[in-house]
Amino acid sequence: MSDPAAFVIEREVTATKGRYVIRKDGEEAELTFSITTPTLVIADHTGVPDSFRGTGAGLALVTRLVQDARAMGFKVMPLCPFVNAQRKGHPEWADAFSV
Repeated sequence: MSDPAAFVIEREVTATKGRYVIRKDGEEAELTFSITTPTLVIADHTGVPDSFRGTGAGLALVTRLVQDARAMGFKVMPLCPFVNAQRKGHPEWADAFSV
């Protein structure tokens, strides 16, 4: 598995939604979210193409979301099953989630 810090992750945001994206060879791995309030976002979907499987891209996307939640002062509601599973596997991230 690759080091999550090795990925270049872009954050794209509008007034009500956003996503974290990793691009490679014309494909994208993404984690999308909805902004409900300035202090709460809902992580609603993680999509990782087969070409990214086993690289740690999904974990890298969730790690970036947690880092940004802490830095920007918002909480994450993990509606996405993958994000929720990662939350459960990383109790040290509890402060970044609203569950």
